[in-house]
Amino acid sequence: MKPAELLRRHGLRPKKEWGQNFLGDEGVLTALAALARVGPGDAVVELGAGLGHFTRALAATGAQVIAVERDRELAPILRAELPGVEVVEADAKSFDLRAVARRLGKRVVLCGNLPYHLSSPILFHLLDQRDAVSRAVLLLQREVAERIAAPPGGRDYGLLSVLVQHVAEASIGLSVPRHAFTPPPEVESRALVLQMLEHPRAEVREEQRFRALVKAAFSQRRKTLWNALKNMPGAREALAAAAIDPQRRAETLSVEEFAAVERSFGDTIRNSP
Repeated sequence: MKPAELLRRHGLRPKKEWGQNFLGDEGVLTALAALARVGPGDAVVELGAGLGHFTRALAATGAQVIAVERDRELAPILRAELPGVEVVEADAKSFDLRAVARRLGKRVVLCGNLPYHLSSPILFHLLDQRDAVSRAVLLLQREVAERIAAPPGGRDYGLLSVLVQHVAEASIGLSVPRHAFTPPPEVESRALVLQMLEHPRAEVREEQRFRALVKAAFSQRRKTLWNALKNMPGAREALAAAAIDPQRRAETLSVEEFAAVERSFGDTIRNSP
C-alpha cells in the first residue's frame, strides 16, 4: 500500500517537524535493499522505519530485521503490517547498536531513510559504535552524501569525509528523485553506502583528539592549516613532525595525513619537557 493510502487509513499526516518523508517507490526500495547485500543469516537494523516500506523490502531478503522507530503513532502500524519484524520504539540518535550486536552474536547491517536534519548526529553515533556495524546503507540529502564520499582536494571534502573515510569505504550507491517520497522533500537524495573497514585506514592515538583536529582544520576552510590550528597547543610542532606544510589548506590533506598530524601531537606532548 502506498504511503499516502496507509496514512489516510490510520488518520495520520507526515510530521514536518520530524522530517518525515516516506519512501514508497517499489523499484527504489528493491534497489536500496540490494545495496545492503543481506540475506538469510544476516541481521539488519533499520533506523527510522516509518511506515515500513523499506522494512518490508529488507525483510524480503530473508534477513532478520530490527525496525527502530521513535514515532509512537507509527510503531503500531509497523507491528500490524510486518508481524515478523522486531519493532523497537527508540531514538535513532541514541539507539544501542552494540547491545543488538552482542545479543545476536554478530555485527549488523545498518539501513535507514534518515531525517535530513538529523543525519549528522546519527552519523556521529554510527562512528562511535562502528565496531557493531559491518555495512551501512543510508538515504541522505544529496549534498551530504556526496560530501561524505568526496575525495581530497575538492570543495565537497570536509569534516565528515575524513572521519567517515577513516573507518569505512564510502560510495554513492543510488540517486533517488524527490517524487519517490510522500510528501516530496525539497531536495534530491542519494544512498550512501559504507563498508566498514576491519581496521582504520590509518592509526590515531586518541580518537577525540583526531576529531578535534579535523574539526578545527575545517572550521575556517579559506585559511591555511596554521591559521586554523594555531589555537591548538603544539600545532606548529605537530605539522612539522608530520612533514605537512602549514600553508596548505585542510581540503588538500588525505585521511592518512590528518592521522599523521594527530600522532605527531601525541609525540610532541610526550617529548615536551
